[in-house]
Amino acid sequence: MDDGFLMEVCVDSVESAVNAERGGAGRIELCAGLVEGGTTPSMGLLQVVKQCVRVPVFVMIRPRGGDFLYSDREVEVMKADIRLAKLHGADGLVFGALTEDGRIDTELCTALLAVCRPLPVTFHRAFDMVHDPLVALETLISLGFERVLTSGCDSSALEGLSLIKRLTEQAKGRIVVVPGGGITERNLQRILEGSTASEFHCSARSARDSGMKFRNPNVAMGASFSAPEYSIKVADVAKVRTLNAIAKNIL
Repeated sequence: MDDGFLMEVCVDSVESAVNAERGGAGRIELCAGLVEGGTTPSMGLLQVVKQCVRVPVFVMIRPRGGDFLYSDREVEVMKADIRLAKLHGADGLVFGALTEDGRIDTELCTALLAVCRPLPVTFHRAFDMVHDPLVALETLISLGFERVLTSGCDSSALEGLSLIKRLTEQAKGRIVVVPGGGITERNLQRILEGSTASEFHCSARSARDSGMKFRNPNVAMGASFSAPEYSIKVADVAKVRTLNAIAKNIL
């Protein structure tokens, strides 16, 4: 990260991972189901992505969409996925867990962190659902998380900018506060300058048309809120390059 800012791009396909690296991403967050905010990717996807890119690949550990209150069986799935991700070459892991009253689940996080080590771990945007973010930040620091991804507990990093700045100041280098959520080439400069962050997280995606010639307009494979059946969202090399250039020019 010789230019001062590190760009992490979240991806859910090999094509997106390759495009992110080509565009200048310094790290990849590998997920499935970005329409749900990201869930655990398949180990096949991790294996092939690791063969295709050289930048670090951090793997999302999230067994389902929805809230971050997990059952005992879901915890077993998370532990198994962490072990498998490590086995298949993950460079870091990303997870988050909360108690029913909106606090960091310290007991569960401690147990999951133990399985993750020695790899670095990011606490994901479950942070944006906490009751008290300033207290939660201290909890994450005491637990030993290397990073926290946040939109500043708001609808986007731009909307949550004042809290992101406050968290970064409070962290004092003890944890990396990574702004993420709705970051585009139109607002990146304002977010980086306003937050004093050293890293940022984005998807930098564009829609491309499916290659299917025959199409059945009457059937969709997902629920009504899902993405259009014949449109595929992929990390866009040009968008990644633009974001990277904006970050470099701020220095």
